[in-house]
Amino acid sequence: MNVCIPLESDGSTGRRWGKAERVAVAVVEDGDITDWQEHDVRWDVLHDEGTEGSHHARIARFLREHDVDVVVAGHMGEGMTRMLGTMQIRTVLGAGGPAREAVRAALAESAAE
Repeated sequence: MNVCIPLESDGSTGRRWGKAERVAVAVVEDGDITDWQEHDVRWDVLHDEGTEGSHHARIARFLREHDVDVVVAGHMGEGMTRMLGTMQIRTVLGAGGPAREAVRAALAESAAE
């Protein structure tokens, strides 16, 4: 399973999903993170270039290119949540703290539901 999470420069969970400067894509197998790739996406700068729809499309392309199944974030706007749902990408909101721990916690919480 591939999980995407926004990052702060110190490795903690980013405060903003749609305006993230960096994200990580984690490969999770049997509850363990087996790969962790960080990407400079610059959505913070790109957010205000073009329309909201073009920005959402940019994020959707990234998620498809990286076969993302789950997005873990502190919060995100209603339009983005709706778009991810349409793409059948599960969202886990309310994440915080160290990003790797947030990915593990979100998946453990989801598994318990």
